[in-house]
Amino acid sequence: MTPPPRTPQIPVVVLAGFLGSGKTTLLNHLLRNRAGTRIGVIVNDFGAIEIDAMTVSGQVGSTVSLGNGCLCCAVDASELDTFLETLTRPSARLDVIVIEASGLAEPQELVRMLLASDNPHILYGGLVEVVDAAEFDATRQRHPELDRHLAVADLVVLNKTDRVEEDERERLRATVAELSGPAAVISAEHGRIDPELLFDPALRPDGEEMAGQLSFEDLLRQEECDEHVECDGHGHADHLHAAYESVDFTADVPMDPRRFMAFLDSRPEGLYRIKGFVDFGAGDGDNSYALHAVGRFLRFAPRPWARGEQRLTQLVMIGAGIDADALTAGLAACRAEPEPDAADTERAMWGVLRYVPEPAREGDAEADGADVRETAVEA
Repeated sequence: MTPPPRTPQIPVVVLAGFLGSGKTTLLNHLLRNRAGTRIGVIVNDFGAIEIDAMTVSGQVGSTVSLGNGCLCCAVDASELDTFLETLTRPSARLDVIVIEASGLAEPQELVRMLLASDNPHILYGGLVEVVDAAEFDATRQRHPELDRHLAVADLVVLNKTDRVEEDERERLRATVAELSGPAAVISAEHGRIDPELLFDPALRPDGEEMAGQLSFEDLLRQEECDEHVECDGHGHADHLHAAYESVDFTADVPMDPRRFMAFLDSRPEGLYRIKGFVDFGAGDGDNSYALHAVGRFLRFAPRPWARGEQRLTQLVMIGAGIDADALTAGLAACRAEPEPDAADTERAMWGVLRYVPEPAREGDAEADGADVRETAVEA
């Protein structure tokens, strides 16, 4: 019997950073360059969110439509689950949710709350820590807890790098990289990072996003472009991909589960996201395994092979300062032997199954296992 299809899950990204680091500027940049993606935003204050030329204001407990398919909620920490429930309803039709951590809770506690949530419609999308390059040392002195925040981040945005000299920028990058361990570290000016670092652009072939009409989003993007000569009329966001690398891998030979898990356990620093599907061959001949990894978080979801579907492993890896050749070679070394021992391969699958959510009820694989939760929050 074919299991029922999974309910699509919405990634939830936690955006953290101390006052003045530029996280709200980064959030506004994401909203302005969303490329048709519907974003839900959870903040504790509407005041600084400016999008579509609207002045948004409201009280805690309010929900405001930003007029471009996005929604914004003002909440306190105790209401987080309630608003996640609101934003993940099918009627909201959101593709990603961003939580601005300021005033809500410690970033690590927000991550724990998300991973402990009973909401079956959300998926952890990573902890992004925004750091002010020009004020880093002073901020660290005022807020020693910054070291702890960096230690649990999945991605660090070293913002305002245009305000420091090159030598200082390199020193700061080295210090941040040391404090953040395996997290990817990217430099930015004015909070401008490529949204595809955090979430996949939504494809809307049904014409929901009106074509040919110049929107406020287009105007705001043009304003950003006008500030930068190098845009050359194409939009500053077109050049943001230079801050990170994306590596594709495809194999028509099944992966050995033991070797593949060893690769994931030793994935290099700077590798922020891994997404795609894995064929484990004799380990589970009935299913392909969807892989979602962000920072320390790792999760697999089995998906039945469709009739006649070509059995491939297809992965995309995204990060900063990563060695594409080394990653490709490491994955190639994970391919199974021509005639693997089926029994041994099946035993090796237990390493994969540790990261498959435990069914909460018959036919429903939505509840997170303990290994998944711990992987995401341990420094």
